[in-house]
Amino acid sequence: MAEKLVIIMANTDPRNGEELGAPIFQATVGAAMDYEVEVICTATSGRLMKKGVAENLVVKEGSPKTVYDFIKDAHEAGVKFFCCSPNLDLFDMSEDDLIPECSGIVGGAYLIEQVMEDDECRVLTY
Repeated sequence: MAEKLVIIMANTDPRNGEELGAPIFQATVGAAMDYEVEVICTATSGRLMKKGVAENLVVKEGSPKTVYDFIKDAHEAGVKFFCCSPNLDLFDMSEDDLIPECSGIVGGAYLIEQVMEDDECRVLTY
């Protein structure tokens, strides 16, 4: 049985809040089930790792809870969030711009290695 879940958020567009609920919620559930869970934010989803972005987004219009609140809940449950390295240049960010819940920056090789070489890993993409 797999021990690790990697959720890749590549096609999830932060400008469309309802797209953000499922991957972050499933990450939280996976961590609550005692799986090691990593969420890798790449492409447009990389914006979520920038301070000030997720704080201004909601999954559902009128909700008092922001996307950043969901990220904090997931992080508290044990989920590790990562920003893909090209996002720094794409969105004019530095490491100092990343939210505290972001565990670091990873490149494409890290993502491919997780998928191809870790037999204890399962991957979901959004």
